[in-house]
Amino acid sequence: MKNILYILLLSTQFFFAQNGFEKGNAYYEKAKYTEAVAAYESVLKTQQQHSSELYFNLGNAYYKLNQVAPSIYNYEKALVLNPNDQGSINNLKFAQKRTIDEIKVIPKVGFAKLVRDFTGIYHYNTWGWVSVGLAAAFLLFFIGYYFLQRTLPKRIFFFGMFLAVFLLLMTLVAAIIEKSHFDTEKPAIVFAEMANVKSEPRNGGKSIFVLHEGTKVYVKEVIEKWKKVQLTDGTEGWIESSAIKKVK
Repeated sequence: MKNILYILLLSTQFFFAQNGFEKGNAYYEKAKYTEAVAAYESVLKTQQQHSSELYFNLGNAYYKLNQVAPSIYNYEKALVLNPNDQGSINNLKFAQKRTIDEIKVIPKVGFAKLVRDFTGIYHYNTWGWVSVGLAAAFLLFFIGYYFLQRTLPKRIFFFGMFLAVFLLLMTLVAAIIEKSHFDTEKPAIVFAEMANVKSEPRNGGKSIFVLHEGTKVYVKEVIEKWKKVQLTDGTEGWIESSAIKKVK
């Protein structure tokens, strides 16, 4: 009986979530962007599994309302769930053009750049599934090598075994690197219209620069109501937690 009630509850939540999503789409098509935002946000409050499409649509609605920070935030959320979504990537670039702060991005160089360029091709989940496929391929090659009697096919399957193992190790390392990068990187978006970044985590600390809404930062440390953030150019400082919103 409890299982039936649980299934009914999940089905009801799914129905209302889908209804809210479709309602948001209908409002968006009629250029009722405020209503679309409310409908999409209602889905986020009730649905446990958030989709990249939902965040993408929500970002579009906020973009139409000229709300820079929420639009960028939701495009970033969409990219966390689907890093290769071209629509979110393109629209994020348009939204970022509306920000005030122009912060340079320091490019990575050397071996570290080569590694990140390679592992960043896919999400760590994708690398994981590739590893599973290669493990299955190794098993098939091993079975072929073990049971075949002819010399040439046996050599081919033997070579295939080593190639599968080599590629398997590469994909496992790539998955581990990407998972570590995902866990350690903590991006956030500035939601305050203006926020002072201080040299120390206290109200009396010296203000070293000012950030405006929509700017992306990376959280490095937290002390009470303060967060130490780093910009894409490597600059660091302390900002009040209420001024930013973490993407993940």
